[in-house]
Amino acid sequence: MRKTYLAIGAIIVLGMMSFSYTNYSAQVFKSYTDSLRSLYSRPISQWPQPTIDSGAVWSEMAAIPKDDTSWSKSDNDPVTRLGMFLFFDPKLSGSSQISCSSCHDPDLSWQDGRVIALGNDHLQGNRNTQSLLNVFIYPKLFWDGRATSFESQMVEPLSAHHEMNMDVPTLGEKLSKIKGYQTLFEKAYGSPEIDFDKIAKALTAFQTTIKSRSTRFDKFMSGDHDEFTNDEVAGLHLFRTKARCMNCHSGPYLTDTSFHNIGLTYYKRKFEDLGLYNVTKKNEDVGRFRTPSLRELERTRPWMHNGLFDNLEGVVNMYNSGMPQKPKTEEQKNDPMFPKTDRLLKPLNLTQQEKKQLVAFLNTLTGVPYRMRRPEIPK
Repeated sequence: MRKTYLAIGAIIVLGMMSFSYTNYSAQVFKSYTDSLRSLYSRPISQWPQPTIDSGAVWSEMAAIPKDDTSWSKSDNDPVTRLGMFLFFDPKLSGSSQISCSSCHDPDLSWQDGRVIALGNDHLQGNRNTQSLLNVFIYPKLFWDGRATSFESQMVEPLSAHHEMNMDVPTLGEKLSKIKGYQTLFEKAYGSPEIDFDKIAKALTAFQTTIKSRSTRFDKFMSGDHDEFTNDEVAGLHLFRTKARCMNCHSGPYLTDTSFHNIGLTYYKRKFEDLGLYNVTKKNEDVGRFRTPSLRELERTRPWMHNGLFDNLEGVVNMYNSGMPQKPKTEEQKNDPMFPKTDRLLKPLNLTQQEKKQLVAFLNTLTGVPYRMRRPEIPK
């Protein structure tokens, strides 16, 4: 009986100690988050300096404009309006079954939600479809930056057999047979004649209107500091400091628009993709891909150029590891093309709680979904 009492007593003492420790931990966390909230309730210029490596190109976080009237151009500007009809019209494909919106669906944050793209003849591409949200900010387009303008970019998806499979030189003639387009081109350009240059200009005008909507992050950045929970404030601080995210994701659109190797090259393996190297042929560009914007992050999954990740916890774990990519064999050591992980990637040593806080902050970057009624296609 005495042993039983002693055992019960030990359990009670341990329980009291556990409760005391938990209570103490909660008090410490509250004190920490209260101090962070106080810091981040100040003007942005007085926020703690972010952790930025030498040579990294960055700019301070900022809210996007609240009242973006770019969508009104689809009604008021005849060139943009023409571009909207073209964007949603499957007649731009060889089969007349696939439109630009087949892979860039406004209901899916202007991408397709697939791991990799699916196009003509039900053929798969090699890379994940990038969202067109805020595409106007990028000086180079595609994951590997091989296009420097919308006009040069759009030829490839239109003509590629596994995408829209259109004989681009004949597209103007195809659309010229449609009276509705003759009227729209007349209004846009003063002439009913249709050629690819006019088509490209109209599609460009429409795509530059595709922009993010305001989020809780923007409200916080604009001074509504009650918009974030304590975990989200802590996540914001981690994003700027220990997690080192702002080395690549900064400014109002949370991207440096540059190219980095984050260790997903699969060099000399089945899913090899050399990225920017295919464009520049420079060894240092092996495995580099464009930094995507983090806006609408939750709705633009799966992520990475190969659609590898479908949950933020996995992405955070990857970056937390530092993605070491060192040559192991003599052949790899002597290979000038062996991919080198970007110098900005380093082990982060984030705790489980910190990883949860970082994910909590990342979820504030997604706003109210946009629902767009498809236009009636010209006949």
